[in-house]
Amino acid sequence: MSMPKGSNAPVPTTALRVELGWRSGPGVPDADASALLLVGGKVRSDRDFVFYNQPAHSSGAVRHEGKRHEGGRVTDTLLVDLARVEPAVETVVLAASCDGGTFAAVPDLYIEVRDAGRGTAITRFESNGATVETAFVLGEFYRRQGAWKFRAVGQGYGSGLEGLATDFGISVDEPQQTAPAPAATPVSPATPVSPATPVSPATAPPPPPPAPPAAAPVRLSKVTLTKAAPSVSLAKQGGTSGALHVNLNWEVHNKQVSGWGARLGRAIAAHAGLDLDLCALYELADGSKGVVQALGNAFGDLRRPPYIHLDGDDRTGAVSSGENLTVNLDHTRDFRRILVFVTIYEGARSFADLHATVTLRPQHGAAIDFSLDECTVPSTVCALALITNTGDDLVVQREARYLVPDRGVSPQRTVDHAYGWGMNWTPGRK
Repeated sequence: MSMPKGSNAPVPTTALRVELGWRSGPGVPDADASALLLVGGKVRSDRDFVFYNQPAHSSGAVRHEGKRHEGGRVTDTLLVDLARVEPAVETVVLAASCDGGTFAAVPDLYIEVRDAGRGTAITRFESNGATVETAFVLGEFYRRQGAWKFRAVGQGYGSGLEGLATDFGISVDEPQQTAPAPAATPVSPATPVSPATPVSPATAPPPPPPAPPAAAPVRLSKVTLTKAAPSVSLAKQGGTSGALHVNLNWEVHNKQVSGWGARLGRAIAAHAGLDLDLCALYELADGSKGVVQALGNAFGDLRRPPYIHLDGDDRTGAVSSGENLTVNLDHTRDFRRILVFVTIYEGARSFADLHATVTLRPQHGAAIDFSLDECTVPSTVCALALITNTGDDLVVQREARYLVPDRGVSPQRTVDHAYGWGMNWTPGRK
């Protein structure tokens, strides 16, 4: 049912899928969904903010699942499990922010709440008449007499995601201007300055306790790679140390399949029998080469070469953590190049019916994301991103390249040949 602004409706189930959607097209800015968990109208800490750079709440109640593109429309999805919202939390705010323009240029903006189990729509709010707004609170879940309800809000902000976040108590990482040094107080030469009276150690007050370390502020910046702007410097983004996490979200026939986090998406993947394997070819500075993949249990290692690790292989959807590929950027000088790619192990003949969004999240620096083009060839392997050490920088290059193996040639050997890795391959299994 469609709701007018300011109205509310009961929520009949606790496992929910919240979709922010709009119509895509030339000149249409990108938009992002986010959520804030509030107590007394404010967040308790920056951890109560769920968005593209902080995609999961520690309670497991809210998770940012990511975007999908289909049929001239874009949706960005949040999974909300109201049964896991902590008792102290009174409200879960559902927001949208605009990147590269205002919501006046985003047609057919809406938020829809769906039953995550059945996939049926519960309620929908369409936001019309936007002008200069760059962020919106579109709706909220709130507690009322022991039950949850949804309210269509439609409150706009002209200050973007930063203004919306700070309004609810989030500390935002933004460039700070250096304050001018205070001018010294002049001392009259006619007035002698008395020395400070020493304090007896017996009467000296105890030193104040050390202040607790301040929590790192939230970074709102991100980088979207496109065909026109396919690469980005990690050094310029401040992301050449710590862990680099690689995420991949897939859609299959209007159903999203996520290798990370979303239990609903993995259940769909398991039901469909689809098994995608995230992999990485690496070449180190000493000339050694290899592959990190589930096939052959070559999961890698973060503390020793190749300094890349794949967490398990989620083939059934039963494991709550899913798959995750991590690169240890503290060993940047040990890398020459890394090629992240994905193969179809079973469950589909090609990527033709699949669409994806790739996200690389450095521990320090802005998140990097991009969408893959639709596959128009019978491909079973897709090169996603190439990370190259240029000597004083790491550069991430969007590849989004579907490859078609020759008869009898493995997907791994195919991607090796396309990128000139020159490795010897033997059959493997998992």
